Amino acid sequence: MINPVHLRTLHAVIETGSFADAARLLGYTSSAVAQHISALERTSGLVLFDREPQRVRPTTAALVLTERAQAALTALEQVEQDAHLLAAGREGRIRLGAFTTASTCIVPPALASFTAHRPRADVHLVEGSPAELLSRVQTGDLDVVLVYTYDAVPREWPAELAVERIFTEELVLMMPISNSLVGQPQIRFHELADRSWIAPTLGSAGAVALDRMCAAHGFEPRIVFRSDNYVVIRALVRAGLGMALVPQLAHLSEPGIKSASLGRGAGCRHVVALYRDANRNPLLPDALRALAAAADDERLQCSAPVGWCQVGGESSPLPTRVPGEGFAQVEERAAHA
Repeated sequence: MINPVHLRTLHAVIETGSFADAARLLGYTSSAVAQHISALERTSGLVLFDREPQRVRPTTAALVLTERAQAALTALEQVEQDAHLLAAGREGRIRLGAFTTASTCIVPPALASFTAHRPRADVHLVEGSPAELLSRVQTGDLDVVLVYTYDAVPREWPAELAVERIFTEELVLMMPISNSLVGQPQIRFHELADRSWIAPTLGSAGAVALDRMCAAHGFEPRIVFRSDNYVVIRALVRAGLGMALVPQLAHLSEPGIKSASLGRGAGCRHVVALYRDANRNPLLPDALRALAAAADDERLQCSAPVGWCQVGGESSPLPTRVPGEGFAQVEERAAHA
């Protein structure tokens, strides 16, 4: 295969008219230029210059070869420029995976911030279960994934993956407004023993967490419906079919539903970013910073109480966060209530 460096040298000799001038233009020695031309003649099988005592004259073959190589050299220069941009993180591709509630609450503002700072970056977003995402980041199919773990269902991540904590959320108890417990100043977890529950699918981390929390209070939850779709879960609660325990990212203020925070003592769900230690994508640090910043904003919104404190101690109704409302807005609204 013809060496493109030799083609560039050929172009410089024809443009300047001599090996010496081409050497000065390219920053080579005259001997190096002569070696490039000789190597190109051997590779191509062409005679490229007529050597005369005081000058070299390009042959017709040299002129044709230079003309046809120009497009390739221009493309190669563009590739070199692109390589510098990729190395600097100004261009490139980042492949992000996230579970559904993170895709709804954290990922959109993170990507808006990321693309504002890296407008020439190509972003791919994949949604999936934590198990699916874990597999794809291990194989290198994705650069970074958002997954979660519950306090009640701890787990360790593969050793080859770096783990960066992004968000910690409390668990929220949602009840239909018709539930007899609504309005009570205090609710004990064991009082939920004879209630109907709407839970995630059997074997999922959310379902296991609910089972273990109930077992810690001496009962087994009576599951009447299961779904991994939190829109469906909220609809079932609103219809009066049971209560549900959901992470804060999945909680919204809706008519027909009363919510209560279990507090940190009941355990939390932790959202983490996983990526391969060996991943050297220059865009990865910027993506992680954007995710962390978006999580901080979401944390302010989730930090407002979602109902009333029900596990131990006195409690009173508190304002519920609505979508897009920050902590300061909730406090202000409560002050004027």
